[in-house]
Amino acid sequence: MLLIGATAVAKAQEPAPTDMDRKYATTLIKPGETAPDFKMVTPEGKKFQFAKWAKGKTVVIDFWASWCPDCRKDAPEVMRLYQEYHKQGIEFLGVSMDTDVEAWKKGISQLGITYPQASELKKFKETDIAKAYGVSWIPSMVVIGPDGKVALSTVLTYKVDKYLKELTTGAYRPEAKGERVWIDGDHGRLQAIIQKPELKQGETCPMAIFCHGFGGSKDGPLFELIADTLQAHGIASLRFDFNGHGQSEGDFKDMTVPNEIEDAKKVTQYASSLRYVSNLAIVGHSQGGVVAAMTAGEMSGEEDSYFRAVVLMAPAAVLRDDAIRGNTMGTQYDPFDPGEYVSLFGGHLKLGANYVRTAFTLPIYETAAKYRGAALIIHGNGDRVVPYTYGERFHQIWPGSEFVMQEYFDHGFTQNIYRTTDIVAQYLIRELK
Repeated sequence: MLLIGATAVAKAQEPAPTDMDRKYATTLIKPGETAPDFKMVTPEGKKFQFAKWAKGKTVVIDFWASWCPDCRKDAPEVMRLYQEYHKQGIEFLGVSMDTDVEAWKKGISQLGITYPQASELKKFKETDIAKAYGVSWIPSMVVIGPDGKVALSTVLTYKVDKYLKELTTGAYRPEAKGERVWIDGDHGRLQAIIQKPELKQGETCPMAIFCHGFGGSKDGPLFELIADTLQAHGIASLRFDFNGHGQSEGDFKDMTVPNEIEDAKKVTQYASSLRYVSNLAIVGHSQGGVVAAMTAGEMSGEEDSYFRAVVLMAPAAVLRDDAIRGNTMGTQYDPFDPGEYVSLFGGHLKLGANYVRTAFTLPIYETAAKYRGAALIIHGNGDRVVPYTYGERFHQIWPGSEFVMQEYFDHGFTQNIYRTTDIVAQYLIRELK
């Protein structure tokens, strides 16, 4: 058994992503400081006083301008945040650095912005607000609490999203949920957890199967947050540890991608045998994404598949190229003669020679292409473990699939795991219900 988390494995090999705040938010007002009051005008020419309007509220100030390309790029995401969090009592205010009121109004209309707006109608560097809040770059965002103090200042929308998510729903806390079961796998028994909604006698529901990554496990926020959301929407889930991982039987040294595919097939067959399961989806992260894609391909017939939908999260199809290069998880070895095993992470993991041999000729995309159903691929362009182009290729071989690129996000989606899991959960709900 292997007791190491997927996040720990990813962090051990992935360089820290560049945080744009270190470059563009250095002068921004800092958390804990009292937010300065200001007076401006609205697009309609009415007077606006911030302190009076914001008293006792949590407010997100969005510093932007209609002439700013990056602001226009971020506008849809800021509007999404407004639509999601305003109904939970969060106020948004756009502070524009426009000088031309008509251009400002046109920008608001073109971008579909519906939250309140105010401006000094002066050049950016000449505005009092830029000096008071330390704004040297737009777009910038500042979150102010009901006490009038700054809670967050950033140039990155995903940080605002994460802060508001935890503010409104609470931060992720691991909980012991679901029913633990054992399933016969390729190299011993596999431990799994099933979460399902309350069902009446004879009632059925869809189920999503989760496949974790190299050295990971079924536990942790990436899968648990999705499973919780699915359960709340009437969809069951089954997440399990592959052979040699977590609480399942087997030795990590004996693990290969082909025998993980066999594990996934056996778990799929188990899930489809449950009387209350109406249809299935399969979800995989990293190496688990490769396993999910190939399992979907192998279990597809000429006109149908075992799965209603497939979701790949940062799928690690790079593993084949890594094996050919003789470099897995940053450890160099002779790919033609790896010995009995390759020692990874200072000897913590022993990667069996058979893993390398089987990965060498693994027909990842050729097998996955046999699947013809609905699919979502989600990948971060800040992923230094698996470049996002490997995810894009799955999108290319699956006509009709959806591809979501998350800007700056790493291999574990740690920048804002809530956003990633929300996207996956919403997709599965749409496809399975």
